[in-house]
Amino acid sequence: MPTDAWHLTEDVDEFLARARGFLHSRAALHNTPLTLIEKLRAAGGADGTVFGRLERAGEVSAVFYLRPSLRLGLTPLSPGQTGRLAEYLAGLGHALSGVTAEHDTAAAFAEAWHQRTNASPTPGQRLHLYRLGTLTPPEPRPAGRGRAAGEPDRAQLIRLCNEFVTEVGEVPADSWESSRFADRHFTFWEAPDGTPVSLAARTSMIAGMVRVDPVYTPAQLRGHGYAGAVTVEVSRAALAAGARDVVLYTDPANATSNALYRRIGYARITDFAGYDFS
Repeated sequence: MPTDAWHLTEDVDEFLARARGFLHSRAALHNTPLTLIEKLRAAGGADGTVFGRLERAGEVSAVFYLRPSLRLGLTPLSPGQTGRLAEYLAGLGHALSGVTAEHDTAAAFAEAWHQRTNASPTPGQRLHLYRLGTLTPPEPRPAGRGRAAGEPDRAQLIRLCNEFVTEVGEVPADSWESSRFADRHFTFWEAPDGTPVSLAARTSMIAGMVRVDPVYTPAQLRGHGYAGAVTVEVSRAALAAGARDVVLYTDPANATSNALYRRIGYARITDFAGYDFS
């Protein structure tokens, strides 16, 4: 009787040759590995990331990626599968700094890793994942217009993205080129005088999926509907490009942004969680 087996590689092309169909099958749920793996592939793929795929009789049912930071990313697994993966990785001598996955998978893996290695899991980031249904522009619409950002806007984009990174507590990248924003397609919402007052970005489309990230309005300009307006503009651009799945993540603690995205047509589809190991 066929059994599940993990297959590991550091070759991103080899990994995609076997796992692409699985990742594409649920592009909204798999949006993070899709965009991360495509970025690694485009950069040459040789950064030390370990890719794993779970197969039975040639069919892939789950994947993981272990970054050089030793943080593990997982697609959903059953509790039994998380336990077997923890045992497998511990047996190979891998040390992990943390895990990020769909909420139940992350929690199950964190407990399994603790049982096998005695590493203490500390709950970290929590995220809601939303998917766009029917795009519904906010009413009333704020004064101004949307505009696609271009190369002349580079300095302003860098400044605003740096503000965003500081506000949400992310670790700054060494350079714009190495940041997670460098390959995004940005849109501004401009006031009637042409001043950008909010921005949003979208990833390039993969398997019909586009992720909106980030959305940012400077603190002194909030409360005027700019974030909703610019999110509608960037979502509309994704749909115009042919996207079937337009997704975004939110902080569960930010009631304002969660309510906003629901008003303009996004629906929550699942939750993600991170745990740090010490």
